[in-house]
Amino acid sequence: MSQMHQQTAGAADTCPGCEEPLETGDLFCGACGYDLSAQPAGSDDRPTVAMNGSAQAGAPGASSQWPTAPAADSSDVPVPAHLPTDLPGTDSAGGELAPNTQDAEAARHPHGVPDVRTDEPVERPAEPDEYPLPAPGVPEPADPRTVVPDPTPPAGTKLCVACRSGRVDPDGYCENCGHAQPRERDHMEQELDAVAAVSDRGLRHHRNEDAFAISSAALPDGSPAVIAIVCDGVSSATRPDEASLAASRAANESLLAALPRGTHPQQAMHDAILAASDAVNALAAEPTQAREHSPHQNAPACTLVGSIVAGGLLVVGWVGDSRAYWVPDDRGGPTVRLTEDDSWAAQMVAAGLMNEAEAYADERAHAITGWLGADAYELEPHTASFKPDRAGVVVVCTDGLWNYAEAVEDMARAVPVDSALRPLHSAQVLVGHALDGGGHDNVTVAILPFRVVPQGAGSA
Repeated sequence: MSQMHQQTAGAADTCPGCEEPLETGDLFCGACGYDLSAQPAGSDDRPTVAMNGSAQAGAPGASSQWPTAPAADSSDVPVPAHLPTDLPGTDSAGGELAPNTQDAEAARHPHGVPDVRTDEPVERPAEPDEYPLPAPGVPEPADPRTVVPDPTPPAGTKLCVACRSGRVDPDGYCENCGHAQPRERDHMEQELDAVAAVSDRGLRHHRNEDAFAISSAALPDGSPAVIAIVCDGVSSATRPDEASLAASRAANESLLAALPRGTHPQQAMHDAILAASDAVNALAAEPTQAREHSPHQNAPACTLVGSIVAGGLLVVGWVGDSRAYWVPDDRGGPTVRLTEDDSWAAQMVAAGLMNEAEAYADERAHAITGWLGADAYELEPHTASFKPDRAGVVVVCTDGLWNYAEAVEDMARAVPVDSALRPLHSAQVLVGHALDGGGHDNVTVAILPFRVVPQGAGSA
């Protein structure tokens, strides 16, 4: 059994290095060769606070010395680390550590602790001829003894988009790395069988004030009706993000209720715009106290554009300057803008006072003259029906996209040729087109494929 020893000041009968008995008058230890003449004189300084667990208050000569760490040699082998347990210590009651613990520590550090002896030989591991190095670029595997496995998070736990491991606090920050998480509306994507939409905050705005709703319903004869609604909040109004969200949801719900009853799609679109207007108007009904605390607030407002593909018809409806484009699959036919903006520029062109290039170059071009909101001068829902003779897609978008593809030729070039087969991919490409162009505004795009049923073909 090995034992721990603490040297006592003034003891001259044993060697300070190996504690073998000494003869009177010896200048060197006969066992280890220790130079007895170099032994420093005892100090009268006594520690009053226990250091490293090895000295008690007032105990004479009880301070411990850290073992000297060996210097690194030319092989670049890391210097072995020393732990606090390498030193003789005491437990919380002031007594010596258990013998088993001391034995284990002495066996692991036979040369690092000079005042430890063992009665049993210690087997030293063979020194390897060379130390293998990992291949360049290949990270060393983590030591399984030091890696704490991450517990599997419960289903539905939101993980950080930066470190991919930390959980996200309710305040929107990662518990692990502290990274702020993107808000849910900063980037949204949705895809159904026959329609898809993507919305992005853009590169300049601090939040996404756009919203969309896509869905499908069954007509009375069982044929499908596909719906896309896109709304753009008016940034100069109060709570524009709430206005666009309320309008898109109300219009979508109105269409889902009307189309299965057999309401004509164009009439259903008109009624849906009125329902969206009522939803936005309701946001302005605030308590009197709220107006007193925020006297500069105005009524929430937004624009709306929507499209329905049902029974061989293509129906669009809008208020404001959000647009719908028709892009044929074969690109042999013309690409057509299906809506007319409620804007200052459009009014100048319609009145013949400016051509389109001059009007949209003016700083007042994007001032809208129609919107949904309690302070709208007069609500005039616009609706139109078309019956294309070929297959194509309907692009329903906010001005965050068409500002970067305003002409129909530009929009035709930006829309992928396989949009009818991959509507979500097409919407992603168009949002990327706007971001690559500068992303000055929120960007929202919905893609509705329009398929032509051959004449005489019966339903399956």
